[in-house]
Amino acid sequence: MIRSIAPRVAALALCAGWFDNALADEAANPPSTTTSSSAGVAAPSGAGDSAWKISIGPGVMISPKYPGARTLSVLPLPSLDISYDDDRFFSQGLDVLGVNWLKSDTYHVGTAISFDFQSRNESDDPRLRGLGNVHAGPKLKLFGDYSYSFLMGSVAALQDIAGTGQGLLVSADLAANLPVTSKWLVSVGPGVTWANSVYTRTLFGVSAQQSAASGLPSFQTSSGVRDVHLNAYTSYDFTPHWTASVACTVGKLERYAGASPITQQRTELNVFAALNYKM
Repeated sequence: MIRSIAPRVAALALCAGWFDNALADEAANPPSTTTSSSAGVAAPSGAGDSAWKISIGPGVMISPKYPGARTLSVLPLPSLDISYDDDRFFSQGLDVLGVNWLKSDTYHVGTAISFDFQSRNESDDPRLRGLGNVHAGPKLKLFGDYSYSFLMGSVAALQDIAGTGQGLLVSADLAANLPVTSKWLVSVGPGVTWANSVYTRTLFGVSAQQSAASGLPSFQTSSGVRDVHLNAYTSYDFTPHWTASVACTVGKLERYAGASPITQQRTELNVFAALNYKM
């Protein structure tokens, strides 16, 4: 069974999401080697460029078994980076289908349908019996980013659209993009994630009924900061076609997420490693 993948929101940009895939692609294909205009219009087919960009390969994600868990789960996942019309339409990371509605060399604003595997089952741990299951499901993602020199700031919001009770998450991240060499890229920076009361109640709250069934003390929650985190990413182009990448996010649960009786460990670790072939 697929276990939980901690919500990355902006950190999803780190764990095989759109942002770092874009950085890796940029490092492997610097602007001087393309024929696209600065306005983002793809070069005509006669120039030899395809409107499609496809990069696929195997990947593996290591993440908490459920939010606040002490144990980790290992989940094999495909690593996908597919875009069309100069990145206007894309399917990247956990973003199943996305659109950049506004875009330039320095900013992007868009929407995507993302599938977040975050879940929690009573069978995950004896302590969870009586709390009920929290199911994974798709989310509507709104995002924007702006780059200046080697820095990029990004914001993203993920809203549950499947009725799983996972509410709304909003995050902001800052990353320093450091191309060490023409083949090697390193990115690092801090971030923060905010959660609304629906999310915190579902993932970290314990109602009176749940308390009676599980033995955990009742715990009321509200909206607030879910976590603060540090993102790190590196990729290396072995050849023009093969790229290896590792993304890591280390976070600390705050406020209701950190104080919940459900939480066994406040430190969260998420790692995604992939080997991609660019067609």
